[in-house]
Amino acid sequence: MLSPRVLQPFTFPRTGRTVANRAVLAAMTNKQSHPDGTLGDDELVWLRARGSFGIVTTCAAHVAEDGQGWDGELGVYADTHVPGLTRLADALRTEGTLSLVQIFHGGVRAPSRLTGTQPWSASVFELDAPSFEVPRAATAQDIERTIAAFADAARRCADAGFDGVEIHGAHGYLITQFLGTVTNTRDDDWGGPLANRARFVRRIVAAVRAAVPVDFLVGVRLSPEVAEQGVTLHDALQVARWLVEDGVDFLH
Repeated sequence: MLSPRVLQPFTFPRTGRTVANRAVLAAMTNKQSHPDGTLGDDELVWLRARGSFGIVTTCAAHVAEDGQGWDGELGVYADTHVPGLTRLADALRTEGTLSLVQIFHGGVRAPSRLTGTQPWSASVFELDAPSFEVPRAATAQDIERTIAAFADAARRCADAGFDGVEIHGAHGYLITQFLGTVTNTRDDDWGGPLANRARFVRRIVAAVRAAVPVDFLVGVRLSPEVAEQGVTLHDALQVARWLVEDGVDFLH
């Protein structure tokens, strides 16, 4: 009897990496790591117990100290995080699953109580949301250092032994804030037409790809719509097409 398609192996064509089955554990907000971003034992145990999935994705992990979105969040912004990341990658490899780290920056959703600084985003805006803090608009230096932070974080994940990263461009976090017409009202190269609003995520993908081995998986998570931020299905589909042209290994 043929096994269901979801239980069959799959090989990523660019990297040649093969998963044992096509079931994927999506990133979840576990809140099980330490205040300094180092891996918590409970986080490791929880993720390792999901090792029967073809792919296991960690919780969202912030690439910069000013990008932390919640308590107990895994960090990938410093080399001090690499030993814990290595423990996790080794444990997941033992279970026979491919491992991904979801890397992100919260933008306006990185509260000052955690970061010690005013949140920043593509532009200054206001949303009707609990505990909302009006962000400052990103400077050119903010944008460039954060693109570099994503690349550095991906390199740490590769050094730790993970199989890839998922760049979190969904759910209203910083990348989504650049994509939305409500949250991005810039009039420079990072705002205005969709091609400019998508420049941030595309530059991140390019920087990550340049920082990691050729067989390291690089994917992106997108939301089809985030109405309150001005992200539409039409625009999200076009961004997805561009990311495929840019050579991402998967879209979530």
